[in-house]
Amino acid sequence: MVSSPGWLSRYQSGQREQVWHELRQLGSRVREPELAQEAQLVCDEMARRARHNIEIIVARLSDDGYRFHTNDEVQAPVPAHIPPTPAADAYADWLQQRFGTVPMTLLSWVRIVGDVWLVGTHPQWLTSAAADPLVIEVEGSRYPGDSSMREYVDEEWIAWLERRTDDPDTAGLFELPLAPDRLHKDNTSGGSPYGIVLPDSCVDGMFVWETPMPFVSYLNWVFSNGGFPWPSAAEAQWDVRSRLVRDLLPL
Repeated sequence: MVSSPGWLSRYQSGQREQVWHELRQLGSRVREPELAQEAQLVCDEMARRARHNIEIIVARLSDDGYRFHTNDEVQAPVPAHIPPTPAADAYADWLQQRFGTVPMTLLSWVRIVGDVWLVGTHPQWLTSAAADPLVIEVEGSRYPGDSSMREYVDEEWIAWLERRTDDPDTAGLFELPLAPDRLHKDNTSGGSPYGIVLPDSCVDGMFVWETPMPFVSYLNWVFSNGGFPWPSAAEAQWDVRSRLVRDLLPL
C-alpha cells in the first residue's frame, strides 16, 4: 500500500509544482484507490482557483466595457462564463463511460469551473480577439439541446475510430475538441481546434494546441497573461493585460 504524501495540504501551502510533478510521474497508478481520492481533491482545488481567476478576469473586462461575442462577422453576444449546470456531474460521468478514462483535471473543470469564452473586443484594444483569448467549452452549455454536446462528441469519436480502422498509421490520437484555434477566434481561417487527448488515465491531460503541454501548464501560462497569451501587435494589450493579471492565482 502506498500512503498519500499530503498532496492537498502541500498544494495549498504553495508546493504546487512539486505536487503536480509527483502526480504526473505516477501515470495511471494515480487511479489506485489509496491515491485517487486525494489526487482528485488536488484537481478540485486547482479548478476552484481557475474559476476564481476567470471570475476576476470577466468582471474586470466587463467593467472596461469589453464585448464578449461570437468569432464571426455577426459578433453576437456570448456569455463569458457559464458555471456548471445541474447536468455537469452527469456529463462528466458520461465522458468517463464513453472513453473509459478521462484526466482528473478535466473532470474537475467540468464539475467546478464550467465553460468559458473570452473572445470579444476591448474598447481600448480592438485586436483583443487576435491574442488567443481563453476558451474552454467542455459541457457546451451555451449550445441548445440537452444532448447536443454528447452527440457532437460521439460523432467526433466515431469518425476517429473509422479513420483509425482505415488508416491506423495516420489516425493519430483522439482529441476532444475544447476551443477554436487562435486564428478561428479572430474570425480567420485556421487549423484544428484545441483539445485534450482521450482516453487518458493520468491525473492531468495533454492539451493539444500549437505546442502540446499538460492542461494545467497551459492554464497557468494563459492566466499569467491575463487570459490573453498571444501578442496582438497592439500597445494597449500590455496595459490591459497588466491589470487583468493582478491577484490571479497560480494553479
